[in-house]
Amino acid sequence: MFNKDTINAVLTIAFEYQLDPAALLAVAEIESGGKTAYLVNGKFEPAIRFEGHYFDRRLTGSIRERARTEGLAHPSAGKIRNPANQTARWALLERAIKINRKAALESTSWGLGQVMGAHWQWLGFKNIDALVVLARSSVSGQIMLMTRFILQSGLQQSLHKQDWAHFAKSYNGPAYAKNQYDLKLEAAWIGWKIRLAHEMPRLETSISVDKPIPAI
Repeated sequence: MFNKDTINAVLTIAFEYQLDPAALLAVAEIESGGKTAYLVNGKFEPAIRFEGHYFDRRLTGSIRERARTEGLAHPSAGKIRNPANQTARWALLERAIKINRKAALESTSWGLGQVMGAHWQWLGFKNIDALVVLARSSVSGQIMLMTRFILQSGLQQSLHKQDWAHFAKSYNGPAYAKNQYDLKLEAAWIGWKIRLAHEMPRLETSISVDKPIPAI
């Protein structure tokens, strides 16, 4: 479950972009499982997931053959397994970076919103490194990255109307129903709505808006 600082970070961004706070918290919770950072080699890092089929598409010739031989790339989704723990996933990413840094970073989902690095240009970043820096900067950075994806995808109305099926299909893909993603979002939204009704006055007083939030 999120701590107060994480909740406040979500609320700050929700208020800034006029999003339903409970809905944004619900998305963040379901996407992340309630955990925002992992200790990796002595440093807290955001969650990542390396996608070998993305990596495969971004490589050619002998470089791609090397990546395939080393178990880092495959034409089909899901063939390159991600380790269960984040330390091993970061090690997997480091191996891919040694083959092609840009392709490796683009082939990774970043932060609690699981936003693919491949979307960096569409999301308005000047390069993939800017996206990665934001994701690794703080919990607020992760939430901002997720929010940028929501806004750029035009999904704010789905959150406002609690159209969970539409949001789930757009954000999580056509297989969302199999995993009951929409139902999980709705349940989380109800839970956050109840909690915020009791705690919002106390939470709002501790929200910091000293630092400007990056614009979409």
